[in-house]
Amino acid sequence: MKITEPTVGAPCWVQLGSAAPAVAEQFYGELFGWRAETDPDPAAGGYTTMFVDTAPVAGLAPLPEPGQPATWAVSFATAGVDATAVLVMAAGGHLLMEPTEVLGLGRFAVARDPSGAVFSLWQARTFQGTGLLNEPGSLGWVELATRDPAGAAAFYARVFGWSVNAGAGYTQWGIDGQDFGGMLDMGDSVPPEAPPSWMPYFAVADVDLTAERAVVLGGGVQVPPVRMGGVRRLAVLRDAQGAVFGVYAEGEGAA
Repeated sequence: MKITEPTVGAPCWVQLGSAAPAVAEQFYGELFGWRAETDPDPAAGGYTTMFVDTAPVAGLAPLPEPGQPATWAVSFATAGVDATAVLVMAAGGHLLMEPTEVLGLGRFAVARDPSGAVFSLWQARTFQGTGLLNEPGSLGWVELATRDPAGAAAFYARVFGWSVNAGAGYTQWGIDGQDFGGMLDMGDSVPPEAPPSWMPYFAVADVDLTAERAVVLGGGVQVPPVRMGGVRRLAVLRDAQGAVFGVYAEGEGAA
């Protein structure tokens, strides 16, 4: 992901929904070195922002309903949430939450693409989103798992104007030549009950050590560390509550 600051059309924020925020704070604090600050305003509903030093890098929100699984959600920046919401519906998607103001920070909506993958829209006012990209502990890539790659490519290109770079077995999303994410065809190898979804990848200094540390902290490894394309090493992990996320390191010597 070459984009280094929140950019219209690109991922600008990731948020974890958790039934036990204190457990999540401890897990990610020890895994990535994140520092947590919970908003004291009752209207914020216990929302917590996670920081790398002084840069906000992710959000943590209590789940609204008991029994819901812990899940990472991805937000994409837009110049106008209402206009983008109209595009979502025109392209065959659905709105799960109508555009709404968020404490003067920005305007927000939740949508679902035609295949069922959920994502959010963010129109910044006083809060732009993540203050760090592609550095250890921060967002570096987002990935869509879907059973309808052709439909997804058409949908997101129409809604956000993304470029679609389809290679052998993998498709990358981009804006103005800068790739920030990719798409996997779920195919027959994924259980039919697994829903299409967006997943964040966080940059780390050492993928293998991060995977080992996740297990020690009560999480697990979904996809063991593997090298992709010769210059990127990655793994897919789960936290202590089962939320799935990826980690990666880039460079010829990426560990």
